[in-house]
Amino acid sequence: MDYADFQHILFERREHGVLWLTLNRPEVLNAADRRLHTELVEVWQTIDRDPDVRVAVVTGAGRAFSAGGDLQMVEDAYRDYDEIVRILEEARDLVYNILHFRKPLVSAINGPAVGAGLVVGLLADVSIAGESARLADGHLRMGVAAGDHAAIVWPLLCGMARAKYYLLTSDFVGGREAERIGLVSLCVPDEELLSKAAAIADDLATGPRHAIQFTKRALNQWLLNAGPIFDHSLALEMLGFFSPDMMAGVEGLRRKEKPRFPSAGGESQG
Repeated sequence: MDYADFQHILFERREHGVLWLTLNRPEVLNAADRRLHTELVEVWQTIDRDPDVRVAVVTGAGRAFSAGGDLQMVEDAYRDYDEIVRILEEARDLVYNILHFRKPLVSAINGPAVGAGLVVGLLADVSIAGESARLADGHLRMGVAAGDHAAIVWPLLCGMARAKYYLLTSDFVGGREAERIGLVSLCVPDEELLSKAAAIADDLATGPRHAIQFTKRALNQWLLNAGPIFDHSLALEMLGFFSPDMMAGVEGLRRKEKPRFPSAGGESQG
C-alpha cells in the first residue's frame, strides 16, 4: 500500500523526518471497522519503506484515540470460519508488524483507547497519555478471551497481578493511573499531549538513528520472546467467536448494559 491508499489514516510530514498519523473516523470515536483494521496492519511496512521518515507519531482525531473494533465487523464474523481466520491473521500481523517496525513510534493517547487502537497505543516505543485518557482491554466484556496484544505486553508493562485484574475485569485505567502502574511511558495534561509528543519525536528524529533503532530492536526481543504466549491467546480469542457468549457480549455493548452470558447461567451452549 501507498499513503494514497489509506482511507482512515491521515498523514502529515513535519520537520526532521517526523510523520504524524491521525486515526480519522471521529464520528465513531475512531473505531476500527474492517478497512481501518487492515490499514493499521499495513501502515507500518509502508512507513518503513519511506526513506524520508525517521520517527512516526500516532494519535486520534477528535475526542478519542480509538474506541476499539467495530461491533458490526465482530457480529458479521460470528461462526464464519473463513472470516474468523482472516481476523486472526490480521490481528497477529498487527502486533508483529509493529514489533518489527524499525523506526521509533510515539503514541499520543487522547481519550478512550480500546481494542486495535490500544494495541497501537501500548506497543509504541514511547506511549504518552493525556490525563483524560481511558484505556481498557474490552475482550472479556465481549465474551472472548483477551487476545490481540494483551498477553504479550500487559504483564511486562504493569506486572502480572495488575494485568490479570484489568484483563479479567475489563476495567478502565485513567491516564494518571496508567502512568503510575507503568502501562504507559508518560501522562501529561490534555492540552500538552500533542506538544509533548512532538518534542519527543523531534528528539528521537535528531538523535543517532542507528543507535536508536538498534536499542529498540534489542528491547523488543522481550516482547518477541512472548510470541508463543501471544499466538496461544489469539487462538483462544478466536475460539470465542463460535460461542453464544460473544453475541451476548456484543448485544450488551450495543445496549450499554452488563451482558447476560449464557455460560454464566448454565444455559445451553448450542
